[in-house]
Amino acid sequence: MKVLIVLTSHSKLGNTGEKTGFWIEEFAAPYYVLADAGVELTIASPKGGQPPIDPKSEAPGAQTPATLRFNNDQALKDKLANTIKLSNVSQIDYDAVFYPGGHGPLWDLANDEISIALIENFYKHNKPVAFVCHAPGALIKVKTPNGEPLVKGKAITGFSNAEEDAVKLTAIVPFLLEDELEKLGGVYTKGPDWGVYVKKDGLLITGQNPASSEAAAKLLLATLKEKNNGI
Repeated sequence: MKVLIVLTSHSKLGNTGEKTGFWIEEFAAPYYVLADAGVELTIASPKGGQPPIDPKSEAPGAQTPATLRFNNDQALKDKLANTIKLSNVSQIDYDAVFYPGGHGPLWDLANDEISIALIENFYKHNKPVAFVCHAPGALIKVKTPNGEPLVKGKAITGFSNAEEDAVKLTAIVPFLLEDELEKLGGVYTKGPDWGVYVKKDGLLITGQNPASSEAAAKLLLATLKEKNNGI
């Protein structure tokens, strides 16, 4: 099995002068879940090369077994430093796609026409698409073949308004994910703040926050195995 992981290339946290990017836990945990299961993984980003890491995800309080493993994994760090440009990948080469979060995707992947077309192609070709935390923001302009929002009528989750408020970025982000998904007709639900919460609706898999990244990857893996077994 082959899975594409798509990371943000956006590093500016609005007009705060601070940095953002992708959240390490949301990349590392899914990466290891999939890699340890024998999945072949390719990492891509809009600009290619080294994607920006949200510095807050490197803080002591944000560390998990997956991030600690990543910190000592030079081979993965080297791979991460050389992500493929998103314009050079095609859904035809992969069985599924996984989008880790961090605040970066709200700025670039939400509006990236190549990413939007890529997700549409995966979905159209009956391949799972998975997103965690802020990464469901990459879905806001994605349409189904009939022209409706892909999220319309679908069970979905993502970083909640309460969690955004807790990190004091409600006024900084370009949109509130929970509000936007509901506006588009998504059936948004959430679990407790910072708890594990994932949703699956057909081929669409979403996780609420960093703590949900491993569970989202396991759900993706189970979905791929079901498809391969013809269930």
